[in-house]
Amino acid sequence: MERSASFTAVPGWGQVILGATALAAAWLAAHQSNSAAWLKVWLAEAFLAAVIALLSIRWKANRRGLPLFTGPGRKVALGLFPPLIAGALLTFSLQRASLERPSLESVLAPAWLLLYGAGIITGGAYSVSIVPVMGLCFMATGALAVVAPAAWANYFLATGFGGLHILFGFLIARRHGG
Repeated sequence: MERSASFTAVPGWGQVILGATALAAAWLAAHQSNSAAWLKVWLAEAFLAAVIALLSIRWKANRRGLPLFTGPGRKVALGLFPPLIAGALLTFSLQRASLERPSLESVLAPAWLLLYGAGIITGGAYSVSIVPVMGLCFMATGALAVVAPAAWANYFLATGFGGLHILFGFLIARRHGG
């Protein structure tokens, strides 16, 4: 019954790894001299995070004998991907507008956090109960980033993509088996 009702292959340890790479990216991005270099660091992190997430989800699903993209797994993906695609398109649109530091950061950081949080909430509706809570925390972090000084944008990305992934990763690993 659980296999048909919710997607339980959310990888806690994979989330911890995602958080660690995001903290490294935040540190590296903070030391970039222009918005193009800052954006390249975060885009590389997004690609790395996607690879880590897919591999860790597959590992946990295989270990538990769960199908990935049928039933709840497909619903999670369908809830998560539209906000992520919107974030990617918004990123390239804003970058094309040639915004410079810190303006680009101050717009993209809240947008990424809010859209990622929205995707986690909608996709997480078909997963374990802690996942939508994580999405709400991402959205709260993004909302704070909207009103914070532009110079703090990278700190919010570190807090969200780094800190929240690590925190919730440990909670998921402890409560839901890895």
